[in-house]
Amino acid sequence: MIPAEILDHELANVTESLRASGAPFAIATVIRTLGQTAAKPGAKAVLSAEGDILHGWVGGGCVRGALARAARQALADGTPQLVSLMPEDLLTEKGLVAGDQADGTKIARNGCPSRGSMDIFVEPILPLPELVIYGASPVAQALARLAPQFDWTVTRADPAAALPGTVPGARRMIVVATQGQGDAPALKAALAASAEHWSFVGSRRKFAALRARFETEGMDPETLDRVNAPAGLAIDAVTPDEIALSILARLIQQRRHKAREVKS
Repeated sequence: MIPAEILDHELANVTESLRASGAPFAIATVIRTLGQTAAKPGAKAVLSAEGDILHGWVGGGCVRGALARAARQALADGTPQLVSLMPEDLLTEKGLVAGDQADGTKIARNGCPSRGSMDIFVEPILPLPELVIYGASPVAQALARLAPQFDWTVTRADPAAALPGTVPGARRMIVVATQGQGDAPALKAALAASAEHWSFVGSRRKFAALRARFETEGMDPETLDRVNAPAGLAIDAVTPDEIALSILARLIQQRRHKAREVKS
């Protein structure tokens, strides 16, 4: 349950609808105010990926520009943003200018006539990452069972059908787990689809043979360089469930990598 669901039934309906559609969005919450401000602590708004307010209210037009920028940044980075809006004289007093960052807080100018200050927490709500699985092997089946427990949306793919594009902000990773049943067409289909990570379940020798074949057919070597083969982390896995676990561990590593980069 997201925090907004506790406070506003209509807001909850909006967020549930956005979740169901797979659209990224952000929730802005006023957490602190000083002086005269139109919005008070606890005020909330739902913002689109473009930064437009879809529901709720956290202040007038004088705060919306900063809020829209924070929402877009939060969704791009996948990390929350804390925005502190202050009147011009207070910024000058503190030696700050709009656009500065102080102690992890983005500084913005509050141009409202009320000349108050307010801090707004902007939380990104991103679609669950999509795990596309090619194949019906025991490893593919184990991976499809295990992944939803770690908040992945699973798609069982058919090499004969092109994958649809992803919605803005969505993440997709692909695992080819055909294991001898249509390896070549499945791997070709996987590499033709948009994704941020590709894995092939099979030995280095098998992937090398497929690579040589694809290069002979004219496939770009850089495209093949993107494939993680053998799939998964090296944990000496033996059973299908263990192999699936090793693959999922590698995918989680990839999933969290961007967040670690942003924090560093």
